[in-house]
Formats: sequence, structure tokens, C-alpha cells
Amino acid sequence: MTRPAGGESTSGDGRIAVAMSGGVDSSVAALLLHREGRSLIGISLQMFDHAAGETRRFGRCCSPRDFLDARMVAEKVGFPFYVLNMESEFASAVMDDFVREYAAGRTPVPCAHCNSEVKFGDLLRRARDLGCDGVATGHYARRSTDPRSGRPRLLRARDREKDQSYFLFGLTDAQLDQSLFPIGELTKDSVRSLANDAGLGVATKPESMDICFLSGKGYPDFVRQRFEQAEIPGGEIVDRRGEVLGRHDGVHRFTVGQRRGLGLAGPRPWYVLEIDARTRTVVVGSEEEQYRSQLRVPRPNWIGDDPPRRSREAMVQIRHRHPGAEATLEPDSDGSVRVRFRRPQRAITPGQAAVFYRDEQVLGGGFISGEN
Repeated sequence: MTRPAGGESTSGDGRIAVAMSGGVDSSVAALLLHREGRSLIGISLQMFDHAAGETRRFGRCCSPRDFLDARMVAEKVGFPFYVLNMESEFASAVMDDFVREYAAGRTPVPCAHCNSEVKFGDLLRRARDLGCDGVATGHYARRSTDPRSGRPRLLRARDREKDQSYFLFGLTDAQLDQSLFPIGELTKDSVRSLANDAGLGVATKPESMDICFLSGKGYPDFVRQRFEQAEIPGGEIVDRRGEVLGRHDGVHRFTVGQRRGLGLAGPRPWYVLEIDARTRTVVVGSEEEQYRSQLRVPRPNWIGDDPPRRSREAMVQIRHRHPGAEATLEPDSDGSVRVRFRRPQRAITPGQAAVFYRDEQVLGGGFISGEN
């Protein structure tokens, strides 16, 4: 059995669906699998119509230019290519959740929902209908198999700077078992070099760092436009003592840890400490007041192992660029986990993901509750 680059092989030697964004990472993922003799289908996902009512949206995820780039790579490497319309699935799983979370005073992680529910959920099911054994993506992550249990394990990418395992914590064992990450052992420079050597036109294509469906607009405007109610009411900005410092135009405009855009004057900078959507109150304080020693994850997902019955030590990452911090995971009888940090952490943000690591292995993770 041929082993794909960057991870264990999926069950069988059948066809693999490669999720192609039109960028260099997914293109090289397909290139590596093709060189190993795998039978491939390239699939781009139409998840959001950037062109609806607007003209200047090319060069971004789901744009006609991206689909053209993906098709050109598939034709050059030599495998069939299709575009699947998943606008309905994406709107339900990602955009609607994005709006609800901000309106509720939380800060969502749309990429995590897109991965677990769309790319490795809906796409995987459609790929099976096309006779595929699994899905490959251009994520910087790795997969292995536990030699004792035989269950799949999710690992950080070899290139820690590009690691995307944080956004994959929601994958189930079944999803991970049918997933491939061919570039997980490579650096970004190596990926671009491979694309250039193969004559792929996307070798120097820049990355899009924005949330794909915002298309350059600010997220508060997007939330307000799509919110089910007529408007998100404003409220008060207060300090820890409850003293009113100002007013705001909606809790969806704020996130814990935010400093800019508060509209507050004074001799010291203010930071958002808490957001109460029920009372429409935004609580602010000093930089020192941002630090907390614990958080709660109501429904964590565990990868490659059963939920722990007793406390265990882990490194916990509370946002994508957070370096991780030593903590104790304390399971509760209701299945939730209390995370207690050895050192207080800044801006623990409800709605963001807390991902648990042991060395390079992702143990699991979940979304941070507002009950800290």
C-alpha cells in the first residue's frame, strides 16, 4: 500500500478527493498524491457567492479566478476536476453561526466550523458518493495511527509557524481516519518550490488571510446585515465597579481583549473584559484585569482517545497565534472540562477554541464558555 506524504494512508487504495482552493497549498497536496500513484478527483467548493451584486471580488476564496487556477492545476497534473455548490451547507454551518455568536457577545472561529462540518463533513459524504475513500486538503497538519489502539491521531505540522491543527480540533475519529494532509511535513518555502519546479501557475500566488466570506468588509457590518432581527440594540460601556463610561452601538462590535475602537477617553488605555449580550453591557478595564486563570469548555471533542475520567496535564492553546500554556484539564460529571492554567492568561475569549495538546499531538478541544 502506498503511503501518502505527510500521514498514514486511508483505508484502501481507492480514489481520493482533493479539496482545491486554487491556492498553492492544496495544489501541491494534489501534486504529491498524484506522484505517489493515487487516483484523484479535484474538487473546489462554491461556498459563498462573492460576485453577487459586486464586481471586484476576484483573487479570493470561491472566486471564479480561484476555480480557474484549481482547474488549470488539475489539467496540468492530470486528474478530473469539479466544482460543488455548497452555499447552503456553508451558510448554515458557518455564516449563520458566525452571526449568532457575535450577536450573543462571543467571538467565533469560522474556520473550525468549516473544517469539521463542511470540508470533512459534507464534502466527505459527497466524496464517498463519487467513489472516493477519503479527502485530502492543503492544511498544515499531520496524521498518524496509535500503535496500540489503532485509532487515528492528529499532530501539529512539522512547520510550527504554519501549523493549522488548532482549526482541526473538531474532527471526529471517523473523519480523521479518512483524511490526508500531504504537506504536513513541509515548510511553506518547500511547498512553493515544489509548485514552481512542477510549473504550476499558483507557485507565487499570495495567501488570503481574511475570513473568506467577509470580502474586505468589516465583520460588524456583515453581522448587522444578516442578523435575523431588525437591529442589534446598543448599550452601556462600564468599568468593573459598574460606572458608566460611555455607550456602544451593539455588542457585536466587540471582542474580549479589544483595545481600539472603544470610543473612550482617559489617561490609560481600556480593554474589553466581558460582554453581556443579555444586558447589552460591555465591561472594560486595565491591561492587568484581562488575565484569568481558568476557563470552561462545555462539550469538548476528543481525538484518538476516550474522554478522560480524571485530571490530566496538557498544553492549552486559546487562539490561533497563542503559544500555548501549561494547564490541568479537570473533567466534570456532565462531560465538560475545566481548564486551570499554571499562569494566568490574557484575554480568554468566549467563543474561541481551547485546544489541548500533549507534545505535538492534539488531544481534543472545544469552544470556550462565557462561564469562567
